[in-house]
Amino acid sequence: MVEVAAQTARLLLRTWTDADKAEFTRFTNTPAVMRWLGGVQDAESMAAAFERIDGYQRDFGHTLWAVERKADRALLGFCGLKRVNSPGAGDLTGDFEVGWRLREDAWGQGFAKEAAIASLDLAFGRFAAPHVVALTVAGNADSHGLMKRLGMRRRADLDFQDSRFGPELNPTIIYRIDAAAWAEARPAT
Repeated sequence: MVEVAAQTARLLLRTWTDADKAEFTRFTNTPAVMRWLGGVQDAESMAAAFERIDGYQRDFGHTLWAVERKADRALLGFCGLKRVNSPGAGDLTGDFEVGWRLREDAWGQGFAKEAAIASLDLAFGRFAAPHVVALTVAGNADSHGLMKRLGMRRRADLDFQDSRFGPELNPTIIYRIDAAAWAEARPAT
């Protein structure tokens, strides 16, 4: 049964169906979308990723939810909350992390920001997170820009080396926002 975690003016953030997983893979496991995420993944890696996504929902009550456009019911990608579990993350391990991945034809339309705001509202409201981090890499300028538009602050002191990736995707760069800062300066959608 599909459960809606959040609703915005244009989007639903909801739990996944099996059909969503095939659609997500088709539209997002591409060279452009995966450029800063380690490259196109094989079927085994994608299956493991979906197992983690399902596990976050089961274990924490939140996940990287499917993002559906209300106007035409199109699956645009994912956005939501997970817990930091990257190799090398050190003290960040277990912290709330907001993340997103949208298909290429959904870029530049404000969908990621809209979904991320809904996710952060849930993090600080329903889940009472003291702070939330977001992870990126140096070359991903679009991701840096969105993190800044969300009011997140660059935290170079929290950056780390992720052993899964080579120098082109290291270090992992951290942005963070605290609950009080979100309450004070939540951006408009």
